[in-house]
Amino acid sequence: MRRYLPFLLVLFIIAVVLRVDFFFTIAYLFFLLYLLARLWLGRGLQQVSVVRSFTARAFAGDDVDVDVTLRNDGRLPLPWLHTHESLPVDLIAPPFHREVFSLAAGERRYFRYQLHCRKRGLYWLGPLQAQAGDLLGLEPERSTEFPAEPIVVYPRVVPMARLRLPTRSPLAALATRTPLFEDPARVGGVRDYQRGDSPRRIHWTATASAGRLLVKQYQPTIARETILALDLSSGGYESRVRLDASELAIVAAASVANHVIMRERLAVGLAAEALDPLAGERRRFYLPARSERGHLISVLEALARVQLSPGAPLSEILRRERPRLAWGTTVVAITGRAEDDLFDAIAGLRQAGFAVTLLLVQSSRPPAEVQARAAVLGVALWPVWREQDLEQRP
Repeated sequence: MRRYLPFLLVLFIIAVVLRVDFFFTIAYLFFLLYLLARLWLGRGLQQVSVVRSFTARAFAGDDVDVDVTLRNDGRLPLPWLHTHESLPVDLIAPPFHREVFSLAAGERRYFRYQLHCRKRGLYWLGPLQAQAGDLLGLEPERSTEFPAEPIVVYPRVVPMARLRLPTRSPLAALATRTPLFEDPARVGGVRDYQRGDSPRRIHWTATASAGRLLVKQYQPTIARETILALDLSSGGYESRVRLDASELAIVAAASVANHVIMRERLAVGLAAEALDPLAGERRRFYLPARSERGHLISVLEALARVQLSPGAPLSEILRRERPRLAWGTTVVAITGRAEDDLFDAIAGLRQAGFAVTLLLVQSSRPPAEVQARAAVLGVALWPVWREQDLEQRP
């Protein structure tokens, strides 16, 4: 455009000086071409829409196909369109997808790429940048950007033949098909509806009065509840294996949660403090123990997002969350280090009536003093360094 406008100006001056109608016609023609290219390109690019079709939830190890549809909803064709889709480097290489094509009025174009979910996490597909230009090159390229969309990759879930978590409840050794966790004859109040709640729990009278969905909250009977206390502080794992150990700890938490809910039909919850990429800062995660399948998805989504970062040790998390726990709750403490402060916090849990399992993610067997102290406190010690250690629970 910088060269074209001076050309128009020179052409118009020549037409004025020579007073030749032909030169005026040529000047008007080129000026109209310039206006047409400018308006055409700006209007045409605004009429382009993008739709991505893909499975927004996947497990580590899955392959996900992403279908992208670009549609020209306007009446003006685009001579050429260059698209560039930015993609997560952990899911595909190279981390982008490019296409160049023309797009007639009302036309749709499709392209597909495949993601390899090698690593759990929260990822973003896009943004997709689209550049367009006119055929004569009279107008510089214009670009627009279409927003990114999230995809959640859940951590790997290891199938476990048995778990054998300790309990302080006399009714909790119970892998029956219809275990009792709450007494439906004793309604203790109502609460807001949450994803995963059974429609049978909806309190229709209270819902009509409040104008929002409310569900019945029953008084609990004595049954085992499990809380996974996950250590995601940088100091909680050996420095030389910190990344691998913390990832294995997350796999262990996901596997235990899956086994407790799906196999034992019991309630499980999560307590952790970690970096949340959505918030961009370290925050607390607490999901109270529940047994619905929808709740398992909530636990897996939290475990997909959490990231290791400097912060509060596991002992502080145990002390902070202790008032929320029901008597007799089984606490599975998952960490890579067994320090004195952690054992002090576990001792407090034991004295308050909680059963505790210490899942220790280390590259070597726990030292004899750690095993001895766990035995003195009556804490089940579960050393894990490979995924096979989860499958072969002693």
